[in-house]
Amino acid sequence: MKIPRHLAVIMDGNGRWARERDLPRIAGHYEGVKRAEELVDACIELGIGWLTLFVFSTENWKRPASEVRALFSLLEGYLRENRERLKEKGIELRFIGRRSRLPKSLMREMECAENTKPEAVRIRVLLAVDYGGRDEIVRSVKRLLEKGQDISEDSIKAFSDLEGAPEPDLLIRTGGEKRISNFLLWHIAYTELYFSEVYWPDFNREELLKAIEDYSKRERRFGAVYER
Repeated sequence: MKIPRHLAVIMDGNGRWARERDLPRIAGHYEGVKRAEELVDACIELGIGWLTLFVFSTENWKRPASEVRALFSLLEGYLRENRERLKEKGIELRFIGRRSRLPKSLMREMECAENTKPEAVRIRVLLAVDYGGRDEIVRSVKRLLEKGQDISEDSIKAFSDLEGAPEPDLLIRTGGEKRISNFLLWHIAYTELYFSEVYWPDFNREELLKAIEDYSKRERRFGAVYER
């Protein structure tokens, strides 16, 4: 089975999963955290070196303020309680997106998590928080102009949130929706896309293997033509 070097995931369907069970929406997010943990473990087992997860988008501010606060509280508590455990497992955390609008207490936990580096890295996990693909491109170009750099594809990549990371090989979106939702727009020009009908809280290792098996059957030509 062909294993992607970099996997990206839009973890969609938490709220619908909770609603169908007459649970509050935040219950779906709590269950989603468990699936994220399992996904990281599975990626380590499979030899996937990079994983990018869409946690909170620039558009998610439109959600009810109570849900936004609960999401940030959930993330902050998880980072505080699991920082050392993640280090022991060889997980290096990095956050992409804007930070200026986030609660200061959450930003502190994010910085602590990024500075708690494992001795031997088994996987690099990028968490997209207050992230939007268009916003990232704008921020990258602004940084280039501030530095007086020429604008090119290479320079934009170098000043992007994914600086130093390979472009995603496979992007999975759960929850049945078939759109990108402003995620990693610059970086997925030739990424393979896989859409799952399964809500994120039900997306287990078996579903991951289905996605990778489907990916393994694809021929990635990157615009070229190969003679058979």
